[in-house]
Amino acid sequence: MEFFKILFKNKKIAIKLGKNDFRNRFANTSLGAIWGFIQPFIFMITYVIVFQYILKSNSSGEYPYVVWFLPGMSMWMFCSEAILTASNSIRNYSYLVKKVVFPVDLIPVISLTSASFIGLFLILIAVIVSSLFGFMPNFFNVIYILFCAICFIIAITRLTSALTTIVPDFAQLLSILIQLCMWFTPIVWNLGFISSSKLVNTFKCMPFTYLVEGFRQAFMDNSNIITENNGIFTLVFWIVTIIIFIWGNRVFNKTKKDFADVL
Repeated sequence: MEFFKILFKNKKIAIKLGKNDFRNRFANTSLGAIWGFIQPFIFMITYVIVFQYILKSNSSGEYPYVVWFLPGMSMWMFCSEAILTASNSIRNYSYLVKKVVFPVDLIPVISLTSASFIGLFLILIAVIVSSLFGFMPNFFNVIYILFCAICFIIAITRLTSALTTIVPDFAQLLSILIQLCMWFTPIVWNLGFISSSKLVNTFKCMPFTYLVEGFRQAFMDNSNIITENNGIFTLVFWIVTIIIFIWGNRVFNKTKKDFADVL
């Protein structure tokens, strides 16, 4: 497809501009890009303190709460940050659309690359902390879920970046939807709280649940959402991702000719 040809041809440009984008976010601060790592790290640790030591939550079952919580939260923060920044990327890079001959399809990938620096840092923290508690991750599963996350983010932001550019109000709606998705995804609560097996399976068919639970279970040797129920949740995830990509790609290609006029 045309998108993948553009991405492969300009991959070095995307990585370079992604690095610059990440640095430029904090260019006016004395600590610079360090703030990009400090802020989400403190956010994650605050959740651990509140839920484990203040509320004394036991959502993790037989596992230490920090081992159960950090992988899921790090994956969620990576996905949500990447989706929101990539969705607003074309408006943020309007000068590339209006004044420069530049492959517009590449712009959301630039923001995804930028968000990946923080996301990979948080994932590394989750791996290190879990390892200190004696839970070494299955690195095959970690790499697979990261690949799934990147594919899903690219698929959904093909749609959301186009809609946000054409209809600016969609950015506000998307922000609300992401907040709702956070609470409907088992990040701070456990699927074991739900008594209905049908409802549990419904949640597991949702892409965000698949990514969060898949990454979390990479640290737990007695469960694996990837192969659970003969891999039905994996099949559903990829079907949903492909459908979203096809839909988003069609919308993006139809609307990108109008980007310069609305910016």
